Formats: sequence, C-alpha cells, structure tokens
Amino acid sequence: MAQPLVKKDDDRDDEAEYSPFLGIEKGAVLQEARVFNDPQLDSRRCSQVITKLLYLLNQGETFTKVEATEVFFSVTKLFQSRDIGLRRMVYLIIKELSPSADEVIIVTSSLMKDMNSKTDMYRANAIRVLCRITDGTLLTQIERYLKQAIVDKNPVVASAALVSGIHLLQTNPEIVKRWSNEVQEAVQSRAALVQFHALALLHQIRQNDRLAVSKLVTSLTRGTARSPLAQCLLIRYTSQVIRESAGNAQMGDRPFYDYLEGCLRHKAEMVIFEAARAITELHGVTTRELTPAITVLQLFLSSSKPVLRFAAVRTLNKVAMTHPMAVTNCNIDMESLISDQNRSIATLAITTLLKTGNESSVDRLMKQITNFMSDIADEFKIVVVEAIRSLCLKFPLKYRALMNFLSNILREEGGFEYKKAIVDSIVILIRDIPDAKESGLLHLCEFIEDCEFTYLSTQILHFLGIEGPKTSDPSKYIRYIYNRVHLENATVRASAVSTLAKFGALVDSLKPRVFILLRRCLFDSDDEVRDRATLYLNTLGGDGSVVETDSDVKDFLFGSLDVPLVNLETCLKNYEASEEPFDINSVPKEIKSQPLAEKKAQSKKPTGLGAPPSAPVSTVDAYEKLLSSIPEFSNFGKLFKSSAPVELTEPETEYAVNVVKHIFDSHVVFQYNCTNTIPEQLLENVIVAVDASEAEEFSEVASKPLASLPYDTPGQTFLAFERPEGVPAVGKFSNTLRFIVKEVDPTTGEAEEDGVEDEYQLEDLEVVPADYILKVPVFNFRNAWESMGPDFERIDEYGLGQRESLTEAVNTVINLLGLQPCEGTEVLASNSRSHTCLLSGVYIGNVKVLVRLSFGIDSSREVAMKLAVRSEDEAVSDAIHEIVGSG
Repeated sequence: MAQPLVKKDDDRDDEAEYSPFLGIEKGAVLQEARVFNDPQLDSRRCSQVITKLLYLLNQGETFTKVEATEVFFSVTKLFQSRDIGLRRMVYLIIKELSPSADEVIIVTSSLMKDMNSKTDMYRANAIRVLCRITDGTLLTQIERYLKQAIVDKNPVVASAALVSGIHLLQTNPEIVKRWSNEVQEAVQSRAALVQFHALALLHQIRQNDRLAVSKLVTSLTRGTARSPLAQCLLIRYTSQVIRESAGNAQMGDRPFYDYLEGCLRHKAEMVIFEAARAITELHGVTTRELTPAITVLQLFLSSSKPVLRFAAVRTLNKVAMTHPMAVTNCNIDMESLISDQNRSIATLAITTLLKTGNESSVDRLMKQITNFMSDIADEFKIVVVEAIRSLCLKFPLKYRALMNFLSNILREEGGFEYKKAIVDSIVILIRDIPDAKESGLLHLCEFIEDCEFTYLSTQILHFLGIEGPKTSDPSKYIRYIYNRVHLENATVRASAVSTLAKFGALVDSLKPRVFILLRRCLFDSDDEVRDRATLYLNTLGGDGSVVETDSDVKDFLFGSLDVPLVNLETCLKNYEASEEPFDINSVPKEIKSQPLAEKKAQSKKPTGLGAPPSAPVSTVDAYEKLLSSIPEFSNFGKLFKSSAPVELTEPETEYAVNVVKHIFDSHVVFQYNCTNTIPEQLLENVIVAVDASEAEEFSEVASKPLASLPYDTPGQTFLAFERPEGVPAVGKFSNTLRFIVKEVDPTTGEAEEDGVEDEYQLEDLEVVPADYILKVPVFNFRNAWESMGPDFERIDEYGLGQRESLTEAVNTVINLLGLQPCEGTEVLASNSRSHTCLLSGVYIGNVKVLVRLSFGIDSSREVAMKLAVRSEDEAVSDAIHEIVGSG
C-alpha cells in the first residue's frame, strides 16, 4: 500500500519509528541471548542479539552482576563459531562487559589462541581485547607476544599492539616502558598508521624526560617520518621542544624552525597546515618567520575543500590578533570568502578583515557585511559587532560609517543578546569618541521607539538622562523620551519620567516644558510612575519657572547615594512604623568591608550599558563623599586612589579590623574599619595608635577617633599623614587598637558607666609604590604606545634572580608596579621560557603610563627582564624604573 505524501520535515520526524532498536527492553534482549546456547549456532541471529546488547550498554543501561555474568558465559560459547563477523562482535561485547578477574580466566585461553592465529583479523582484535580486560599479572605472561606483535609485518596487528600500549601506559607504565626498542623499530615502519601510533607511544614513554624528547625530535626531523599523520605529530612535538628551549635559541630554535618551514612544502595538506599553524603559534615569532606560513595559508583560502578554507581563515584570525599587518596580504582572498556558503568561514573572514583592514577599506567592508549579516545566526552576528566596535576604536575618524552600520542592524530582527551587544557597542563609542555622541544618542532614541526589550529600553533611557543634557541641543531628545510615557509598559514609563526630570534639572531652559509633561504623568495608571512624577515636581519646584536648579536638589535626585545601599536597606528593614518619620541621617555611612568572595565577584569589569561611567560609584564616590564630609580632611584636595581593604587581624578574633589607604596629592589617609565581635562589650573612644618610625617621610597631621563601637556594628576611625608632594613615599606603620571597654548587661543591653582602658595589637601596614598608581586599561596598546611617542621613553634591563617559574616572576612585577595588564598578556603558556607583558595605568598627578615588560628564563631558573616605559612626564618614567630597581 502506498504511503501518503508527507512534508520533508514530517518525514524526518518519522524516521525514528523505523529504527531497529526502537522500544527494545533489557529483559526481552536477555531472553533472546539464550540463542547463544543453541547446539546449532545461527551466526546472523547471534550477531543481531549482540548488537542489541551493545546498544543497551551504550545507552546507559546497566546490567546486574548476575545478568552480566550470564551473558558473558553465554558469549564465550560463541568462540566455537568460525564466522569472522560474529567473532568480531564477540570481541566487542567482551570489551564492553569488562568481566571481573575470576571470569577473565575463562576467555584468556581462547583469546591467546586467537592472538597466535593465522587469521590477522583475529590476532589484532584479540590483542585489543586482552589488553583491555587483563590485569598486570596476566600482562607479564603475554608481554612476549605483544612485543612480537609490535614489529609484526601486518600493519593491522602492529597498530593494535601499539594502541593497546598507549592505553596500558596509564595502568602499567613499567611494563610498557620495557618495549622501547620494539616501538623504536616500529617508528621506522613503512605503514603510515603503524608509524603514527609508534611515534605517539614512544613520545608518551619519554614525555617526562625533556632531553629524551629533544633527541627523539632531532633524530626524526632528519626525514625518517614518512606517514603524514606521524609528520603532524612530529610537528607538534617539535613545537613543544621549541617552546621549552626558547631561552637557548642559538642551540635549538633555528634548526627546528627550518624543519617546520620545510614541512610547508610537503605534499600532504594536513602536514602543510600543521606546520603553518605551529609557526604562527611560536612565541616571539617575527614577521620574516611568519611570511612563508601566511603564504601557504593564503593558498588554502582559495581551496575547493571547505575544511581547508575554514582551517586557514581560523588560523589567520588568530594571527591577526597579534600581527595584523602580516595578514593584510590575504585581505583580497578573504573578501571573496564573505560570500562563502559555510557561514562559519564567512564570519571568520569578516572578523579577520575587520582586524587587519586599514582606514581606506572600512567603507568597502561595511557594504559587503551589510548583505552578509542577514544570513548568519545571532551568535555569529555578535562576533561581528564586537569586531566592528574594535575597528571603530582603532579608526575613530570612521565612526560615522560604523555607527550608521550599527544603527541599521539595530533596526533589524534579532534576539536580546544580539541587540544588547549592538547597544553596548554604541554606548562605548559614545563614551570614547566625543564626536560620535550626538549621532549615537539619536540612533538609540530611534531604537527605543520600537524596542521589544524592557531592559534595553530602561538602560538606554538612563544613559540618555546622563549624556543627553550635555549635548548642544538637548530639546531634540524630549520627544523620544515622552513617547515612552504613552506607548510602553509601567517599568519603561517610570524610567522615562526619571529621564525627563534629569533634563528639567540639568537644562534650565527646558524646565517649563518638562514640568508640563511631568504634570501629565500624575494621572498615569501605575502608582510608581505617579509617585516619581510627584517627587520630581515637588523637589524641582512645581511652578516650572526658568531658574537654576539648586545643586543640593540635583545631588539628592540624581547624585550617588551618600550612604551605603546595604546599610540603608538594613535600617529600613529594622524601622518600625511610628509617628516619628524615618531619618536618613540615622543610617551609618561607614562601608562594611566585603568578604573576599564578593570582592572577587565584583572584580569583573562590565562594559556597555552595564558599566559605570568611571570607577565603581558605590565605593570611590562613597569614599570621596565620606572623606570630604570630615572637616579635618576636607582641604586635602581630590582623592586620587583608594586601595582594597587590607586585613589587620586574623579571622575569628575578638575584634575585626581592616584598613583602606586613601591617596591624595600630598596626604595619605588610613581608614580603619573596625567591628566588635563580643556581644558583652561596648568599645568607646576607639582609635588606632600608629608608630611611623619606619616611615620617615610621613608626618601625622590629623585623626578622627570613633566615639562608640557596639557589638557587630561596623565603625571607622581615621588617621591622616602628610608626605612630600610628587614623591611616592613608602614606609611601614605599626598599628595598635586602643579603646575604653565597658561591660554590657545582656538582659537590658545597657553598658556600665565605668570602663577600662585596653589595647589590641594589629598587623603592620605598608605603603608601597603601587599605591600611587591607578589601574586604567587601554583598548589598543599598540596605538596608545605609538601615540605616546618616544620622547620620555626609558629602557633598562634587570636581573630578577632565581624564580620557581616565569609566571611567578611576571606576577611579582605586576603586583610591584600596580599597573593594569592589557590584552590578556598577564597569562602565560605552560612551560614558557620567554614572555612579553603589556601594562597601563595613571601615575599620581594624572600622568598616563605605559609599560612593556620582556621576560626570559634560563635552564638554571635565572630570570632576566627588559623594562620599557613611556609616559607623559620624564620624571614618571624614571620613577617606574626606580620602583623596579628598589623592589
């Protein structure tokens, strides 16, 4: 009977119904397994049952001990059959069942008989099974046969023995290491697969002996490896030896590089590609060394094989991150890949072109990408958007074309992550390219007219409220904002009301019109919208006349909260409704030190809309407000930097104290955060006495004691020191916590009137050079380095002595300088012998600093370092060198 016509998709869904394994059950298959016991074996039926058993095992079905034993003993009877196909199925099921030691004996004799059979297929499979199920005791009995198999003339048998050796090396390494001579002989085999497996096993045997690996590579690079697979392995081992001997380049680096370059002329494509990739991944590779590898990869770009095109463009994409100029010769070939049917290839081609393209090619690229974007998935689109953002930061003068492209794709269909990536890119361009601000804001305004994502709408409105009033004509944004009040959900409407109020508060000429719009919002259906409109109208002045908004009102409505949000939340939770209104002045302004886990969680710096305009507002602004509110410190000027809290007590002690170092132009303020962990005590007149005898350049000028420190309530005491202006003074300070302790009645909670003076010794505190340097990243280090110029460049070399590893030396210098690592250069490859690290930051006095560190380590673990510094001030460049020299 003819089947009815169905759609292609439906037909694909129905394919599962015709699976031979559909609906099979373990119990039924175990019943079928009784066919193994029949006097007259049906080879075809037995193979089908074994296939079902293998299917069940691979689907995660578990057999009980009894079931597995019954199947195993039944299967052993199938060795009577002479059918080759059935025998191979028997080998498979024995391996999968993994019989116990006492059961292995049953099949050992059969397998050993097969291992010495005249049928090569039996021999190879028997070796694999025996090595899989046997233990060390039996292995010694069959070791002689395995050694013979390794040098067997039949490549199938030899490969089976070698692969088994690779597996056995994990469990019985001593036995396998005794096969070195036979494996060495197998490396010279003419069979491609045998040579490949022999080389892999020989390397694993010698992998912990660097000298032996080096000798192996040296001998084989003279041309004895004929197999393309073995050649690929050899290239990888050669790269490993080059990396490990990078510190001794004259002896080992150049000959091995010549071998890699020679492999570029091999007839096998896989060898050519492996050699090209190895050259591009060499540490410190020069443009001259890259050129032959780039040339062969360029040829692969026009290959008819998709896998070769993909491999080449992916490798070139990685090279473009570090050597963009070396890849520019391939740009024409990569432009033709933009229309490649394989979207992965096209995406990699696009992103590589965006990294390597010059300013003149930007417009042409944008036209090609426009047609390409509609054909790829969102995850690929996000990669392209991020590449365009980097290109715009690299060529700021091309912001118009790139911003127009981003705005066009923003209006097209796409998911949340894709749209968020575009919006984040536009926001970053607005912040980093001043000329792009007004056009970028207009693009965002047009986007929220038809935005389906509430999160993006509210974030854009918030950003518009910050940047919009600073533009030349803020009034043109009002229409877009007010449209949100009519056309959006309550969350977006509330955000729009806040943004309108910001324009009214910050742009006096717009205040009357904004007040008219805010009054209309008083009749909104949502109480949050109404409450916000009422608050802003009353606070800004309900008449809406064109007068300047008071600075206190601006701070109250739109400034950062001058009390920590956590403290405010705690006080609001503890507040009990009464006739007395809640007093915000009762909220403690002290910042409770964060647990280490929280600090780590906040260390990931967000970008785009999620990022604050500058440093984290919750800490830096709060610190600055807190210090400026203390009369003793109000004339110290602008706060340059606040350190992370430094613990001065051990965990779980009576009193927990940490300190934050606040750096000003000519002063240092220590903020001691104290917590009393004893419920029966009240501490009064708390202060930290500091001995600055080991910090001669510092002189104490002011202090602010803490009047009272109740149980589990954080409090702060301050101490200020003056230091020479412009000098990164350092020193060690000894700290002692002094206070009057009063006993507290646990029933009434009241403290006794009389107290006892006491003190508590704290850990020492050091002011180090890194305290005078602010970590500030740069987007493109090369451009920043070149634009800084060599006028105030200082270069010198230093010996860092013996170190455990190069990683330790790099981290030590980074921590000593306190600068921000750029472009991921703080991460080293394992076993690196040399490394280059890029750092950036701002020195006290707001002087930009860029540092290039080149490290090398020799065989005796002695580390040498070359330090190049560029800054805007000659004295600062010298100061960085002095820090390293004295550190």
